[in-house]
Amino acid sequence: MSTVSTKEGQLRKQLADVLNQEHHAGCQPWRPVFHLSPSVGLLNDPNGFIHYQGRYHLFYQWNPFACGHGPKFWGHVSSENLCDWQEHSVALVPSEDYESHGCYSGSAIEREGALLLFYTGNVKFSDGGRTAWQCVAEVTDDEVLKKGPVLGLPKGYTGHVRDPKVWQHSDGCWYMVLAAQDRQMQGKVLLYRSRDAFDWHLVGEMAGSQTGSLGDFGYMWECPDLFLLGGKDFLLVCPQGLEPEGDKYQNLFQCGYFSGQLDYQSGTYSHGEFTELDAGFDFYAPQTTEDASGRRLIYGWLGLPDENESSHPTIEHGWIHCMSIPRELIADGNRLKQRPARELMNLRQELVIDSLTSETFTVPEACELLINSVKAPFALHFREAAELAWDGEFISLSRLNWRTGQWEHRRHACKSVNDIRLFHDSSTLEIFINDGSIVMSSRFFPEKNHQVCKYLSDIPGYLQVWSMRPSWLFQERG
Repeated sequence: MSTVSTKEGQLRKQLADVLNQEHHAGCQPWRPVFHLSPSVGLLNDPNGFIHYQGRYHLFYQWNPFACGHGPKFWGHVSSENLCDWQEHSVALVPSEDYESHGCYSGSAIEREGALLLFYTGNVKFSDGGRTAWQCVAEVTDDEVLKKGPVLGLPKGYTGHVRDPKVWQHSDGCWYMVLAAQDRQMQGKVLLYRSRDAFDWHLVGEMAGSQTGSLGDFGYMWECPDLFLLGGKDFLLVCPQGLEPEGDKYQNLFQCGYFSGQLDYQSGTYSHGEFTELDAGFDFYAPQTTEDASGRRLIYGWLGLPDENESSHPTIEHGWIHCMSIPRELIADGNRLKQRPARELMNLRQELVIDSLTSETFTVPEACELLINSVKAPFALHFREAAELAWDGEFISLSRLNWRTGQWEHRRHACKSVNDIRLFHDSSTLEIFINDGSIVMSSRFFPEKNHQVCKYLSDIPGYLQVWSMRPSWLFQERG
């Protein structure tokens, strides 16, 4: 069990100095009202999402010193109700030799009453090589105690091994899925087993490119997450290196899932086809947890690595990226539906629109829209910077690319539209169609004074708009 090192103390002091210089974060342009965004620096993957002792804990990848992907810390927030959040001191600081270039993504478990964090210690060498350690830390009331590495780099794989997701199975053993890249540059998911969550043994490659029924399917599979829902073992994963196929795989990197059955003894995972989790522009590196009520909840990062990041207009204000809203996953056969967590209804304030009286209307900076009785094709324009449209065959989401200034598009086959639930938050759109059977998410950056929307259809649907109160309260601390 480690004590706070001199380097960690220095990094925490530097962080405190940076945070103390930040003021009026909530007043900055495009700052979300009810989505988590960093007070300063870069936010990306959700980590360590867990319901522990009556509170939801969400950790996240964070570079507080720049808006680029430098050494990663773990930020930490918690909530009793998924609406009102407390910000805690930074959880993980990359201060040790085994994590010299970042505390990379991971997960959290409760073991014998203790809250344990599993994460990847990333190490890069001067010759361009790298290695990775899978590490453990324990969260106590007043500090995080690093216990150090529990797993080194497995033989036969490059230094790209990361993102441990850990859970306890009904057989009493602990299991870990781990993202990996083999020496042939193929993305894989490795399965490990442990009796005590500290001494780990490789079961085998459970899935990946050129594994099982798959051919070439990406050079790296990031952020794996395996869970049982509706009698199926769902594997969430983010393959990198897929080529576009029609309307599929249009983003730089993909995020989706397989449905199947895992043989826990042999590590064999029999699964079907890969299905994208979100049909929009921005949803990546999701992580799930099961809460006390048995719900399977999920958070994702509303962003993508390496795609238009350096052109984000929020960089001039010292921050970049945000998290999704919390969603509930529901198994529908081999498919997953996503619904906004029911707690989000507590963020509703005033019903500002109860029906459409004209094709144009003004939306609050943060609002929820509900559209029912859609009986004809439509186009819904958002603040001259985004559009949701249905032509009877496809539902499409379009936006103005903030780097090129050109319109870009994503679409999904959709023969009918029964309902749409849409969350608009300054610079985010999260759209749930047909009870969450189709989800489309996106960042967009309209001009501040453009609050007008248009709904164009021969037969208007029934539209309601609620203003939303703030969800995240930043209490900046080192």
